[in-house]
Amino acid sequence: MSRHLIDDVAVGWDELGTDLLDDAPPALVTALTGGEHWPSRTLDHLITPDGSPPVRMSVTDTTADEQDMQWGYVLHKEGVEVISLLHEDVGPIVSWSIDPRTAFNDHPAAWSSLDSPPAIRASRGRQSHSAPAAAPAKAGTPRPAAARR
Repeated sequence: MSRHLIDDVAVGWDELGTDLLDDAPPALVTALTGGEHWPSRTLDHLITPDGSPPVRMSVTDTTADEQDMQWGYVLHKEGVEVISLLHEDVGPIVSWSIDPRTAFNDHPAAWSSLDSPPAIRASRGRQSHSAPAAAPAKAGTPRPAAARR
């Protein structure tokens, strides 16, 4: 997952597609995507103000506020650390083995580093639109990684 999300992309992601689910059981893919399939799309058509080639954003404690980041994600061997940048410097780790249909509370204050991830319930249908996005999100409504709008 880290190779796909981080190592194999030059700048960043425009949209994460169903290719992330290539090795998942077909019934799970259908439950998450409604049977649709689409590829991930990278940010390929970026133009910088000075005409220089675009580069990856580096997010630090100092630049997170300047970049209007709400969420941070750190990939660990045991799962993904979800950090509410508005409230915390670290966050709880969501296990890689958790059912991806689990709905999560998306209020930033719910993601305390002292608590376990704020799961609400496991849904049987499509993934909740309230789950945190799969990559750091700008202000506004985050796009779920496994649901196409």
